[in-house]
Amino acid sequence: MAEESESASEPNPNTPTPINPPSTDAINVVPLQVHSPPTKLPSRPRKTRKLSNTIDPSLPKTQISTIVPRIVSRSLSYEGELESAINYLKSSDPLLSPLIETYPLPTLELFQPPFLALTKSILFQQLAYKAGSSIYTRFISLCGGESNVVPDMVLGLTPQQLRQIGVSARKASYLHDLARKYQNGILSDKSIVDMDDKSLFTMLTMVNGIGSWSVHMFMIFSLHRPDVLPIHDLGIRKGVRMLYGLEDLPRPSQMDQLCEKWKPYRSVASWYIWRFVEAKGANSKGNVVGNSDASLQQQMLSMQQQQQQQHQPNQQFLDPINGILDVGACVWGQ
Repeated sequence: MAEESESASEPNPNTPTPINPPSTDAINVVPLQVHSPPTKLPSRPRKTRKLSNTIDPSLPKTQISTIVPRIVSRSLSYEGELESAINYLKSSDPLLSPLIETYPLPTLELFQPPFLALTKSILFQQLAYKAGSSIYTRFISLCGGESNVVPDMVLGLTPQQLRQIGVSARKASYLHDLARKYQNGILSDKSIVDMDDKSLFTMLTMVNGIGSWSVHMFMIFSLHRPDVLPIHDLGIRKGVRMLYGLEDLPRPSQMDQLCEKWKPYRSVASWYIWRFVEAKGANSKGNVVGNSDASLQQQMLSMQQQQQQQHQPNQQFLDPINGILDVGACVWGQ
């Protein structure tokens, strides 16, 4: 301390005097003010949320300037948001515009509690839709109704009880892991709805049995998130190759750059790419996303089943967090 005091009292004349940063008391995080244009939308409306009213005094002053308000995107189920997405994509990508004119608008089903939707996704893994529906119906009956599908109820079901209704021991462990993360406060329905896309992806892939493809489908079809691009989905990669006349199938690492112009509505663009692939017959086994009047939740489960049943053994990827097979990397029929 004595050396510091001496150094401070005798500054080096060749050293420029540092500029003291402003006091943290005078700094506030102010949410961005976004005004929606009256007619054509050049960009997506955004809703802002202030992180806090004050700066944490324990933070180093050099880090204060990096704090910015978090942008929370609107759900596609928000009134007028889907139409805004369509108008934006038409103007931002002339090659995508004909697809939007050809195929009907996506239909949004009613919101389900995230815990229920994630439980349903786990139960349908690696099953035909009819078989999955049968097991799900028995599971709901065992719980006493969909409203009773809550973490405490799921944790109270033994592997033997679940096995009796057709749920494998592995899936039972997945269900219990999801429920424990809810019970421990790591996850909650509210936190899932409030989290930004990147944080949500990280948190959900920490659940055993939930890989990146499942998270992307959940974000698109259950939460109606507008800007999700399933980069590992072979159908999307095939569609991008056909749409832009690429010689080779784009790698997942190339997808973000190729689809940059779809931001911030990549979920909606992906819907039309799936339709495009279906129409072109790139999926030799049948429909990619189901009928236009089918619910998005059913389409998610149908796609998940196809991804899992039509993979090639040498083209499987391991989830980097859980070390489990990631169904998102399983390929569709070629």
